[in-house]
Amino acid sequence: MTIEVVATPGEAERDAILAVLVAHNDAAVGPSPRRQVAIVVRDDAGAIVGGLWGRIGYRWLFVEYLALPPAMQGQGVGRDLMLRAEAEARADDCVGIWLDTFSFQARGFYEKLGYTTYGKIADFPPGHYRFFLSKRID
Repeated sequence: MTIEVVATPGEAERDAILAVLVAHNDAAVGPSPRRQVAIVVRDDAGAIVGGLWGRIGYRWLFVEYLALPPAMQGQGVGRDLMLRAEAEARADDCVGIWLDTFSFQARGFYEKLGYTTYGKIADFPPGHYRFFLSKRID
Protein backbone atom coordinates (compact mmCIF):
# COMPACT_ATOMS: atom_id res chain seq x y z
CA MET A 1 0.00 0.00 0.00
CA THR A 2 1.12 3.55 -0.72
CA ILE A 3 -0.38 6.91 0.15
CA GLU A 4 0.01 9.60 -2.48
CA VAL A 5 -0.94 13.26 -2.76
CA VAL A 6 -2.22 13.70 -6.31
CA ALA A 7 -0.92 16.97 -7.76
CA THR A 8 -3.80 17.49 -10.19
CA PRO A 9 -6.70 15.32 -9.10
CA GLY A 10 -9.50 14.68 -11.56
CA GLU A 11 -12.77 12.84 -11.89
CA ALA A 12 -11.08 9.42 -11.88
CA GLU A 13 -9.67 9.96 -8.39
CA ARG A 14 -12.92 11.46 -7.13
CA ASP A 15 -15.00 8.62 -8.55
CA ALA A 16 -12.71 5.94 -7.08
CA ILE A 17 -12.86 7.52 -3.59
CA LEU A 18 -16.59 8.10 -3.84
CA ALA A 19 -17.24 4.47 -4.83
CA VAL A 20 -15.72 3.28 -1.54
CA LEU A 21 -17.84 5.74 0.47
CA VAL A 22 -21.05 4.93 -1.42
CA ALA A 23 -20.50 1.20 -0.88
CA HIS A 24 -20.06 1.77 2.86
CA ASN A 25 -23.09 4.06 3.13
CA ASP A 26 -25.31 1.76 1.07
CA ALA A 27 -24.32 -1.17 3.29
CA ALA A 28 -25.29 0.86 6.37
CA VAL A 29 -28.62 2.37 5.22
CA GLY A 30 -29.47 0.70 1.94
CA PRO A 31 -28.98 1.98 -1.58
CA SER A 32 -30.37 5.39 -2.43
CA PRO A 33 -31.18 6.78 -5.85
CA ARG A 34 -28.85 9.64 -6.67
CA ARG A 35 -29.09 12.24 -9.37
CA GLN A 36 -27.81 15.67 -10.32
CA VAL A 37 -30.21 18.61 -10.50
CA ALA A 38 -29.60 21.57 -12.79
CA ILE A 39 -32.04 24.45 -13.25
CA VAL A 40 -30.63 27.08 -15.57
CA VAL A 41 -31.49 30.67 -16.44
CA ARG A 42 -30.88 31.60 -20.07
CA ASP A 43 -30.66 35.01 -21.69
CA ASP A 44 -32.50 35.92 -24.90
CA ALA A 45 -29.65 34.42 -26.96
CA GLY A 46 -29.94 31.10 -25.12
CA ALA A 47 -26.73 31.42 -23.12
CA ILE A 48 -26.77 30.21 -19.53
CA VAL A 49 -26.35 33.24 -17.27
CA GLY A 50 -27.03 31.61 -13.91
CA GLY A 51 -28.98 28.93 -12.16
CA LEU A 52 -28.98 26.22 -9.53
CA TRP A 53 -26.85 23.09 -9.33
CA GLY A 54 -27.44 20.33 -6.80
CA ARG A 55 -27.73 16.63 -6.18
CA ILE A 56 -30.27 14.33 -4.64
CA GLY A 57 -29.25 11.41 -2.46
CA TYR A 58 -30.63 9.72 0.64
CA ARG A 59 -33.90 11.58 -0.01
CA TRP A 60 -32.34 15.02 0.48
CA LEU A 61 -31.51 17.64 -2.13
CA PHE A 62 -28.20 19.41 -1.56
CA VAL A 63 -28.10 22.79 -3.31
CA GLU A 64 -24.43 23.08 -4.15
CA TYR A 65 -24.56 26.29 -6.21
CA LEU A 66 -27.09 29.07 -6.73
CA ALA A 67 -25.76 31.96 -8.77
CA LEU A 68 -27.25 34.88 -10.64
CA PRO A 69 -25.67 37.96 -12.17
CA PRO A 70 -26.12 41.12 -10.07
CA ALA A 71 -28.63 42.59 -12.55
CA MET A 72 -31.00 39.64 -11.90
CA GLN A 73 -30.77 39.70 -8.13
CA GLY A 74 -33.77 41.03 -6.20
CA GLN A 75 -36.20 40.29 -9.05
CA GLY A 76 -37.57 36.97 -7.80
CA VAL A 77 -35.44 34.80 -10.09
CA GLY A 78 -33.55 33.22 -7.19
CA ARG A 79 -36.83 32.53 -5.42
CA ASP A 80 -38.19 30.89 -8.57
CA LEU A 81 -35.07 28.72 -8.84
CA MET A 82 -35.44 27.57 -5.24
CA LEU A 83 -39.15 26.83 -5.70
CA ARG A 84 -38.38 24.76 -8.79
CA ALA A 85 -35.67 22.93 -6.85
CA GLU A 86 -38.17 22.23 -4.10
CA ALA A 87 -40.61 20.86 -6.69
CA GLU A 88 -37.85 18.57 -8.03
CA ALA A 89 -37.12 17.40 -4.50
CA ARG A 90 -40.80 16.71 -3.82
CA ALA A 91 -41.10 14.79 -7.10
CA ASP A 92 -38.23 12.57 -5.90
CA ASP A 93 -39.94 12.10 -2.51
CA CYS A 94 -37.22 14.00 -0.67
CA VAL A 95 -37.41 14.67 3.06
CA GLY A 96 -35.79 18.08 2.71
CA ILE A 97 -33.24 20.42 1.18
CA TRP A 98 -29.95 21.57 2.63
CA LEU A 99 -27.31 24.06 1.53
CA ASP A 100 -24.54 26.28 2.76
CA THR A 101 -23.83 29.97 2.28
CA PHE A 102 -21.28 32.50 3.49
CA SER A 103 -22.00 35.53 5.68
CA PHE A 104 -21.35 37.77 2.67
CA GLN A 105 -23.83 35.85 0.51
CA ALA A 106 -27.51 35.05 0.92
CA ARG A 107 -28.38 33.71 4.39
CA GLY A 108 -31.33 36.11 4.76
CA PHE A 109 -32.66 35.12 1.33
CA TYR A 110 -32.80 31.46 2.33
CA GLU A 111 -34.33 32.23 5.72
CA LYS A 112 -37.15 34.15 3.99
CA LEU A 113 -37.85 30.92 2.07
CA GLY A 114 -38.21 28.95 5.30
CA TYR A 115 -34.69 27.61 5.76
CA THR A 116 -33.21 27.45 9.24
CA THR A 117 -29.57 27.59 10.24
CA TYR A 118 -28.35 24.43 11.91
CA GLY A 119 -24.63 25.14 11.98
CA LYS A 120 -21.88 27.62 11.27
CA ILE A 121 -18.11 27.75 11.01
CA ALA A 122 -16.31 30.92 12.13
CA ASP A 123 -13.46 32.36 10.06
CA PHE A 124 -14.46 30.50 6.91
CA PRO A 125 -13.06 32.50 5.16
CA PRO A 126 -11.21 34.50 7.83
CA GLY A 127 -13.40 37.31 9.13
CA HIS A 128 -16.62 35.65 7.90
CA TYR A 129 -18.87 32.67 8.62
CA ARG A 130 -20.06 29.71 6.63
CA PHE A 131 -23.66 28.82 7.49
CA PHE A 132 -25.47 25.53 6.96
CA LEU A 133 -29.23 25.68 6.44
CA SER A 134 -31.99 23.16 5.86
CA LYS A 135 -35.70 22.98 5.20
CA ARG A 136 -37.92 19.93 5.60
CA ILE A 137 -40.47 19.43 2.86
CA ASP A 138 -42.03 16.12 3.90
